[in-house]
Amino acid sequence: MMDPGIRSPLIDQFRRGEAPRDVRMLAAQGALAPRAHEQVALLVLLSDDADAEVAAAAAATLDGLPRGPLSAFLARPDVPTELRRFFEARGVGPGPHPADDASLPLFEVAGDPPAAVSADQDQEKDTRVLSSLPIVERMKLAMKGTREQRAQLIRDSNRMVASAVLSSPKLNESEVETFAKMANVSEDVLRVIAMNRTWTKNYGVVVGLARNPKTPPAISMQLLPRLNERDTKMLAVDRNVPEALRLAARKVMVKKLG
Repeated sequence: MMDPGIRSPLIDQFRRGEAPRDVRMLAAQGALAPRAHEQVALLVLLSDDADAEVAAAAAATLDGLPRGPLSAFLARPDVPTELRRFFEARGVGPGPHPADDASLPLFEVAGDPPAAVSADQDQEKDTRVLSSLPIVERMKLAMKGTREQRAQLIRDSNRMVASAVLSSPKLNESEVETFAKMANVSEDVLRVIAMNRTWTKNYGVVVGLARNPKTPPAISMQLLPRLNERDTKMLAVDRNVPEALRLAARKVMVKKLG
């Protein structure tokens, strides 16, 4: 499989072969990712999909990419060499002027907008409505929906949906900080957050992960040295976290006080 050189929680799941066929077909049509980098990367990945129809759909979408916007996108300094080489082999190279904004899709796909949840429904009803939607619709909302919908979909039992939330261009650091503190998200979500260097520059994210009982202990222990004295002291007496982490926090405090 061609590696486009772009990483995101969503793309990584496609790379590992975890996306179901209907989701792969949607991505092969360019209709899933709302950001140019992911949109193009998914097309490249799916152009040699094991399913011939998915591969053919991706190839057709690649053939139909608008030449001008594609060349401008390829001229951006943050486009990986692997992607440039892929398109150069197809006769398309970087243009003279790089695209200003890659947070938007390279092209829009006509179709129904993501299903909406009415504003007058309470949170419990919202959750039931969202969970009853097909995975494709939940992923569309995860990528393009509201902050409130992302807060619900990050807890979705399907890993693809949670990954779509973490790949959404609308996601901001305050949301990530909130997710890091949530004890009802999966360990996979917490691992992805912990592996993102941009997010872990935010001290609130670090504290949230360290104090979250669902965070894998190996990650919590790595974050412990980054905590200030006040938060380390709180961790040392927090019975919700693994005992090994609590004892390690106590040892840090003893050294500091000694």
